[in-house]
Amino acid sequence: MKKRVTGIGGLFFKTKDPKASKDWYKKHLGFNTDDYGSTFWWKDKEGSDCSTQWSPFPEDTTYFEPSEKQFMFNYRVENLEELLKVLKEEGVTIVGDMQTFDYGKFAWILDNELNKIELWEPIDAAFQ
Repeated sequence: MKKRVTGIGGLFFKTKDPKASKDWYKKHLGFNTDDYGSTFWWKDKEGSDCSTQWSPFPEDTTYFEPSEKQFMFNYRVENLEELLKVLKEEGVTIVGDMQTFDYGKFAWILDNELNKIELWEPIDAAFQ
């Protein structure tokens, strides 16, 4: 297995009022927001289009569980299925089952401090 994480796929955080947060970031920092937050587009070193998602979540979300933190990172990966096999062999805690959507595959793990991390094998073309 050559590559594991290839970039930051998303920054997710809890907030009292996700809409107000999206409006504030749109007004003051120029974020192009939608229902999910804001998508930032960039090119990787090979020149391929890639995205990073910024998303405020309601403070009562259970999406970050079992982590008790107010945030969750999403990392872009290559070959998620193979990576999950390697991580399992290394003793990393995998949370739930991998899920597949038309915009990529997702899986969740816990780091050494029990922060939930989302791993994403993206299909960036699905967003264009």
